[in-house]
Amino acid sequence: MAGSVFDSQVYGELFSGGEASRLFSDSAEVRAMLLVEGALAKAQGEAGVIPQESAAAIGRAVVEIAVDPGVLKRPTGQNGVPVPGLVAAFREEMKAPEHAQYVHWGATSQDIMDSALMLRLRQALTQVETDVKATVQSLGKLAKSHANLPMAARTYGQHATPTSFGAVAAAWGVPLLNLLGELPALRQSCLVVSLSGAAGTSSALGPKAAEVRAAMAKGLALQDPGRSWHTDRTPVLRIADWLLRVNLAFGKIGEDCTALVQSGIQEISLGGGGASSTMPQKQNPVAPSVLTALARQGSGLFTVLQSAALQQHQRDGAAWFTEWMCLPQVVLGAACAARAGSALCSGLAPNTGAMAEGLTQGLGLIHAEALTFTLAGQMPRPEAQAAVKDLCKEAQSTRTPLKALVERDYPAMDASALFDPAQQLGNAPLEALEFSKMADGLNKS
Repeated sequence: MAGSVFDSQVYGELFSGGEASRLFSDSAEVRAMLLVEGALAKAQGEAGVIPQESAAAIGRAVVEIAVDPGVLKRPTGQNGVPVPGLVAAFREEMKAPEHAQYVHWGATSQDIMDSALMLRLRQALTQVETDVKATVQSLGKLAKSHANLPMAARTYGQHATPTSFGAVAAAWGVPLLNLLGELPALRQSCLVVSLSGAAGTSSALGPKAAEVRAAMAKGLALQDPGRSWHTDRTPVLRIADWLLRVNLAFGKIGEDCTALVQSGIQEISLGGGGASSTMPQKQNPVAPSVLTALARQGSGLFTVLQSAALQQHQRDGAAWFTEWMCLPQVVLGAACAARAGSALCSGLAPNTGAMAEGLTQGLGLIHAEALTFTLAGQMPRPEAQAAVKDLCKEAQSTRTPLKALVERDYPAMDASALFDPAQQLGNAPLEALEFSKMADGLNKS
């Protein structure tokens, strides 16, 4: 098995992060770091920190020169970071030592790497956002179309009361819709540039440090944090937290879909599935299983990522290395979940027959709560609860439908309405339609 399912030739289609996978390749990291070096030189040239002629030469070279990631392997092994090797290789390729000497002026490796990371996280967020929006819109259509389609709600794996499939789709979609609403503020506060120098003091940049940092941020279309954040990993953690919650929202969909297609329930169709190598009758819930697995992986990795935010002094190699090992997997897991979840939700459909059958199973005990509150209009609620509990026990022991017992003991009660799931949906249709309106609003925003 490959070290990561996301870049495996065997498992890469099953766990596909789409374009996000390319963002966490060696070549993408090198390209992003060079772009940061170019933006740094341009900002310093404009501020008079380095000669403008040299800044222009560096800017041209960043576009023209491609550094092979392979040449960074040995120096990274020696230095613990790739930037010294990258800067040396880039300077060599420039063939202009009078200008090349100003590459990486006053910055530290973490400035370049963190800024380059933010460039790639920005692109990853955009991809995930696109897939989440598509998912919300698919769920919005399901919610609208099936707002009044009764099905059994389940708590602790058992029938509870009736709900609607539209409300279930809405419940899947609301967390995703809320996550989309968080994105503008997240981008504004967390997609930040880093330029603080060796110990976070910007001492090598002198009095123009803030000016250069602001110009560099503008050149990269990132935000200026106004401070050093070398050991304050809040921006990274908040982005990772958002991605994890995306992962968890899709994991919830995966868990529910797996349960709803299991033998004896089969209340939804996935629009596709996986074949068994030996059992021809099976259609395995592959996509839901992927979503659940990704959510579990993301939860574990985020715990490690949080521990890596506890850093010593002004730089902590071990903590930083830990972040490198966890963060890409968190990002790719969310990207994969959003991609797989979007495809899954676009093909979901209810099995109306199975839903109706599910509501009639269990001797009608799914309506016990409604019966209790109806009787509570005629007697104190504790007495109503006791009466219904006795009826439920009798139904189970005699295998008599609860409706028949109600018609026997309470002939004046409208049992037909009480035991009609369509009349016992509560706010489910309203919630489904409300979500559908909000999901439809994404097309207009």
